[in-house]
Amino acid sequence: MRHIVLYSISVFLILFSHNLGRNVYEWAFYDALFYVLIPLTAAYLLGFKPNELGFKIGKKDGYIWALALFLLSLPISVYASQLGSFKAYYPIFAYSSWEDFLLKELLIGVIMFAHEAFYRGILLFSLARKNELAAILAQNIPYTLVHIGKPPLEIPYSFIAGIVFAKMDLKSESFLPSFLLHWIGAVVFDILCTIGA
Repeated sequence: MRHIVLYSISVFLILFSHNLGRNVYEWAFYDALFYVLIPLTAAYLLGFKPNELGFKIGKKDGYIWALALFLLSLPISVYASQLGSFKAYYPIFAYSSWEDFLLKELLIGVIMFAHEAFYRGILLFSLARKNELAAILAQNIPYTLVHIGKPPLEIPYSFIAGIVFAKMDLKSESFLPSFLLHWIGAVVFDILCTIGA
């Protein structure tokens, strides 16, 4: 029952926090608050330990899969970075220099950590012990929906990625492989969109 309560609280937090923030600094703050701090506190009060929710280093295989998936996704990233809809959208922040660009990519890392901790950590791991397939779908549906408003090709891509990330993280027993894959992939994609502009 506690996993259903945690899931319900967490889905409410998605609805409450969606579209908060006017810049990358505020997005990082709100995502850390609503995707990590509040749900992790709720999870703790419900009796979950952080390592039960994927907050641990995990198995080496997950990182090997993350590297393989990153290499496989590079041609897709190069192709997508040439499309007008992606070039107009990414990077999601303005920057004044390469130093400013790198600082904001670190903030993107905070955002990616929050998203992976939330979807592939708190939502996925809390439900997976009861039913792995249901857990994968339960975390993936809201994850895909929050991509609405981004370039249209990103929606089916995020749906597929959400399933692949979930399977990889469950095998690894940690959400850190998908965090690293998501963040490094996002940094590379921002660079591709920037140099191609």
